[in-house]
Amino acid sequence: MRGLERGDIAATDPALIYHLDRCLGCRGCEPVCPSGVQYGHGLEAARSRITAERGVSRLARVALWTLTTPGVSGVVYWFSRVLRATGLPRLFAGWGRLGFAMGMLAATRAAQGGGGRRRAAKARQVAPAALRRPSPPLAALLFRGCVMQGLFSHVHDATVRTLSVNGYDTREVSGQVCCGALHEHAGLADEARALARTNVEAFGDGDEAIVVNSAGCGALMKAYGRLLGDERSERFAARVKDVTELLAGPSSPVPGAPLDLHVAYDPPCHLLHAQGIAVQPLKLFAAIPLLELVPVPGAAECCGSAGLFTLLEPEMSRAVLSAKLERLREAAPQVVATGNPGCLMQIGAGLAAAGIRARVRHPVELLDDAYRAAGRYE
Repeated sequence: MRGLERGDIAATDPALIYHLDRCLGCRGCEPVCPSGVQYGHGLEAARSRITAERGVSRLARVALWTLTTPGVSGVVYWFSRVLRATGLPRLFAGWGRLGFAMGMLAATRAAQGGGGRRRAAKARQVAPAALRRPSPPLAALLFRGCVMQGLFSHVHDATVRTLSVNGYDTREVSGQVCCGALHEHAGLADEARALARTNVEAFGDGDEAIVVNSAGCGALMKAYGRLLGDERSERFAARVKDVTELLAGPSSPVPGAPLDLHVAYDPPCHLLHAQGIAVQPLKLFAAIPLLELVPVPGAAECCGSAGLFTLLEPEMSRAVLSAKLERLREAAPQVVATGNPGCLMQIGAGLAAAGIRARVRHPVELLDDAYRAAGRYE
């Protein structure tokens, strides 16, 4: 990357492209770098230079168009949810391209608990005001994003409910768009900046926290100041908080009812390495009595999702995932918890393909279950 910056290596050099295309961008090298080099930023800048020279692959363009374009993505996500509801994706999950895609879609389905649709609809109500702390409640603005809104809206519902128990009034913001992380990872910096500017404008200049439950989105949104290079975007970035940061707060989340579960926590790379958030998710699990965290060696290593990497480099992506799956097989958790949509889908598809009987859940879903069992919701 330094050679590219100095002009010693051309942006079209095959060896350079080969190595940078195959970098996961997990940023696991940053915490262990003695000099504190932000390799992730350098990688994004290098990919932007390369993309300017060679363009983006047709597959990447189609993926970005279907997943992030307003109007188009809405239709794609609607059809995906209809297919998901049939239960067929789970049946056809496997290691081939189609089978793995089916497994990824199956992993986005909300856990089915007792009570059916009526109970699920009732649970969308927030906690009674008497149970909230402090009074009056703090304000937070919810970032919905593209993939999270399209396939994980149940995690947004759980985010709103759990934050209400912990003293937050979570509000909606119109005019927001995709965060731009997938575009930035693909080397499309100008498109990422355009999306970032739209979000900065949509959320305005208030001081309310902007709550994000996708590690990849949060990592880029916290870097909007660097991406856009102005004071307004710096102030925006300072307001962005992962949901676990708000739930943990200055102390810990409000305790929930016991859940007798063995849970393996798989910290997303862009939460642990890029945002430096390690303790807050553990406080969330600690607020659930009886829940036991199962240690898994190498849990902090990348799962191989890495934005569009699982689509563009499937063989290497599955190779990275396979080591994690073997460790999960030995640990035998009932639930694998992780806070990023790509990780949820990648690990979920791998578990299904490998025949490992474990579910994937967002951590906030588990706390939501504990609050519901404790009668925290109306």
